[in-house]
Amino acid sequence: MTDAPEFHDRMLSLGLARVSEAAALASARLIGRGDEKAADQAAVDAMRTQLNQLEIQGVVVIGEGERDEAPMLYIGEEVGAGVGPEVDIALDPLEGTTLTAKDMPNALAVIAMGPRGSMLHAPDTYMDKLAIGPGFRTGVVTMDMSPAERVSALAAAKGCSTEDITVCVLERPRHEEMIAEIRTTGAAIRLITDGDVAGVIHCAEPQTGIDMYMGSGGAPEGVLAAAALKCMGGQMYGKLVFRNDDEKARAAKAGITNLDRVYTRDDMVTNDVIFAATGVTDGSILPGIKREPDMLTAETILMRSKTGSVRRMTYKNPIK
Repeated sequence: MTDAPEFHDRMLSLGLARVSEAAALASARLIGRGDEKAADQAAVDAMRTQLNQLEIQGVVVIGEGERDEAPMLYIGEEVGAGVGPEVDIALDPLEGTTLTAKDMPNALAVIAMGPRGSMLHAPDTYMDKLAIGPGFRTGVVTMDMSPAERVSALAAAKGCSTEDITVCVLERPRHEEMIAEIRTTGAAIRLITDGDVAGVIHCAEPQTGIDMYMGSGGAPEGVLAAAALKCMGGQMYGKLVFRNDDEKARAAKAGITNLDRVYTRDDMVTNDVIFAATGVTDGSILPGIKREPDMLTAETILMRSKTGSVRRMTYKNPIK
């Protein structure tokens, strides 16, 4: 009996970058065309094709939905060439379908990979999220704190005024009370229309000017964001939100029994992970796809948690 192949993240990382690049390039022709479904389908098709060229035995744990809802890249689907290490894959072929259809900023093709069993199988429900960048003691902000208390605690840890704190929040009616409370502290708020994976990543990149992310969004996107922060550094907390019995049933199907659990970043991603994102439209993290007469140019951010490395790569692809 031979040992199972190891998860060599360095060897697999460039292949993962090719996967996100393929999805971004495929969806780029639909930027601004007003067709969210077509843009998403183009990204899904390209990502799946490229994934199946990797020498992995992969299982999609965060994907396009349940098998009866998504024909490809559904949760539980096996991908890869069927040889090599057994891995978990979390993906969003087009994070920001609306952003792409309307040619708005921060649409990304996103994927993360880790050893089998390393990622939370988050159901397709909401998740309350809280994230800050690296360099702070564990627990400086918590889910138990009110929004205003979080701002005050982070300002104290940074040695600055609450007015010097900027919080990123997804612009939704459900966040109106939270936004109002944050503003009582004097903190600034950066509202985003979609794309909360990018919103969480902002916390770990000083040049964005964002100190903290909070609010509810998709739980699958929470796991992808946790994978990025595991590479970049920073703290993240998430608590699943259930609106009905159907969503609780989805959690049970995913093996989740404690519905009130607060997950840390390392609960959501328990082992070394690699993460790749390619810009589709221009954004604060990555530029979007650039079209020239005979060339498409994509930029990808590629990260490894084992080394903490963050690499930016430009890919020029001739138009055939």
